[in-house]
Amino acid sequence: EDLGLLKMDFLGLRNLDVITDTVEMVRATKDPEFDIDSVPLDERRVFELLARGDTMGVFQLESSPMRALLRAMAPDTFEDVSAVLALYRPGPMSVNMHYDYADRKNGRKAVEYFHPDAAEVLGDTYGLMIYQESVMRVAQKFAGYSLAEADNLRKAMGKKVREVMAKEREGFEAGCDRNGYGRVLGKQLFDVIEKFADYAFNKSHTFGYGLVTYQTAYLKAFHPVEYLACLLTSVKSNLDKAKVYLSDARSMNVKVLTPDINGSVTDFGALPPDQVPVDVELPMGSPGAITFGLSAIRNVGEGLVEQLLRERDANGPFDSFHDFVERVPEQVLNKRTVESLIKGGAFDSLGHPRKGLLQVFEQIIDTTVVRRRERDQGVMSLFGDLDDSGQPGFDERIPIPPVEFDKADRLRFEKEMLGLYVSDHPLMGVEAALRRKVDCGIDEALEREDGAQMILGGVVTGFARKFTKKGDQMGVFVLEDLDGAIEVTVFPRVLMDHGMKLVDDAIVSVKGRLDKKDEGRVGFMAQDVQVVEGLDAASGPPLKLRVPASSLTELKIHQIRKILREHPGPSPVYLHIGQGKVLRLSEEFNVDLDLVVGELRILLGHDAVVL
Repeated sequence: EDLGLLKMDFLGLRNLDVITDTVEMVRATKDPEFDIDSVPLDERRVFELLARGDTMGVFQLESSPMRALLRAMAPDTFEDVSAVLALYRPGPMSVNMHYDYADRKNGRKAVEYFHPDAAEVLGDTYGLMIYQESVMRVAQKFAGYSLAEADNLRKAMGKKVREVMAKEREGFEAGCDRNGYGRVLGKQLFDVIEKFADYAFNKSHTFGYGLVTYQTAYLKAFHPVEYLACLLTSVKSNLDKAKVYLSDARSMNVKVLTPDINGSVTDFGALPPDQVPVDVELPMGSPGAITFGLSAIRNVGEGLVEQLLRERDANGPFDSFHDFVERVPEQVLNKRTVESLIKGGAFDSLGHPRKGLLQVFEQIIDTTVVRRRERDQGVMSLFGDLDDSGQPGFDERIPIPPVEFDKADRLRFEKEMLGLYVSDHPLMGVEAALRRKVDCGIDEALEREDGAQMILGGVVTGFARKFTKKGDQMGVFVLEDLDGAIEVTVFPRVLMDHGMKLVDDAIVSVKGRLDKKDEGRVGFMAQDVQVVEGLDAASGPPLKLRVPASSLTELKIHQIRKILREHPGPSPVYLHIGQGKVLRLSEEFNVDLDLVVGELRILLGHDAVVL
């Protein structure tokens, strides 16, 4: 008996690892019984997240146009999630089918059928054929096809062999005629089906993808700290992606902490609010914090981290840098590794300033290693007599000078070691002022078409001079804002005029055009560069929002934040949440009163907005 063969496609998806890792983290920290495969597929919070377009890190839903489509569609069923994946493809988008679906679903357009009887087979997709199965159901209903004949039509569509399609057309039109719908409708329908062959999507395929999409959205909605931690771990070697997810964490009020020799583990970890160190100030409404993975620091390998963690787990946290050097295996005291840990902020929690520690760490390691080796060989130190406490009677430890870097140097070293600005950012506090001088943010620019002209702004990083084939000098750097980064090319003539402005950590605006000619890479060709002056946040009359804490739902907080971000200006915002508690929002939320008051009064009520 011929049983045939089953063909299966396996996709190596990073997202599946992220789901598995997040589930393990949730089981370890919150709910030992948690099972992602058992979660309901109709959770309101998941659909609210999708409708907000809050989908960075959600499988297949990260791009800016996709997030715009989600906001227009406002998915509220699993079928909508599947549909958006099938619709967001060149074919359906070229005929505006994606927005037709969104408009018909939300009543902005009437649902239309090519024939009243089509409602029976296309009702669940608002009259649109968005799947291969839609075509098969139409063929069964209108042309009288059997399931096997409908499947043959599906196969013929995919192969698009002229003779085969001509034969299928004849059979289809004849079938429509036999079923009483007439050859004219049969011809019109087959014309649509023939075009549809270019972008037909398999419903079972998109439902499978849709499940991965839904599960990642569920984890982001219900376990954001754990999910973002696992996302960051999954891209720790891809700094461009890591920057995007770090920015997303900030926008969700999840604090990402600098590495900590006592609090961090190998990869990124999650802390609920009640476990965050007392000296860390969490943003309002924060679901917790993420600890930076030690192995994500430059020059710090996973093998050394494992040895360090074994010592910490066995004998407790380190009391000081001296205690760390005394206790960890000698291999961990590789000077490049320790220097990277210091610059990345791993010893901050022990009270040691980074600059002071960098001045003496090599000396401390050298003297301690010598003493440890002598002790292992039974050699007593001159000051080795112990007092009653078991400590040396004379403190031979080299003191750590109480000197620290200024903010610019501290952040420069931090970024060098971590690849990201974590504890702070050169643009923090001035981003609203910068936003008024540019056309759009870098993340939005990346989604625009090739050749688009615009002004971008941000921090210069990694500036390097290179030479053209003719021997002329040109420049390349990465421009970075709080939400993204883009490589900027400065050709010789522009470099001659503006090269003196291009130094690392300078805040600049760059006029130029987008270049998407290289597959998978987006660049920016500079035509003009200006150092941005006057970024100190100008002060305007304050805006006071009176909102009882009891009414500050997650959705309400998101809506307030969205309105404030969309209307940057000079006025600070104060949030009165009852019982005399007043919070001043950070300067990134400073607003233009003329633009923001009306929207906030609609959202919160007239009396809640006080000038």
